[in-house]
Amino acid sequence: MSRPLPKVMTVTQAAATRVQEIIENSDKPIAGLKIGVKNGGCAGMEYTLDYAESITDGSDVIEDRGIKIVIDPKAILFLLGTEMDYEVSKLSSGFVFNNPNQTSACGCGESVAITPVTEEMAEKFVASVKAGN
Repeated sequence: MSRPLPKVMTVTQAAATRVQEIIENSDKPIAGLKIGVKNGGCAGMEYTLDYAESITDGSDVIEDRGIKIVIDPKAILFLLGTEMDYEVSKLSSGFVFNNPNQTSACGCGESVAITPVTEEMAEKFVASVKAGN
């Protein structure tokens, strides 16, 4: 009997609550939140967030804490093992990505450098999740 593969990403309760609020307050139907990465910014890459109005067959969908996250297929190797959080401080609030593949970030926090996982690293990640670590 095979076990399901580990989730590419996880979300904290704070992030799930904020995503649910966004979906509930939208003026159009939203199936979930789409997350990806793109080239840009002074550090080289930026996380992208968008509404997923529908979920197509073959999409990598994470269901965690009552919400659905659609992962851009081109971003999977950059996001493996990432935790999405939502933080509120005195002067700002927003989604934060705790990404083990992130190697640096720019001073303003808008862009990051991310090294995609290798096949060997992905296998180690899967093995550690199966082992309960």
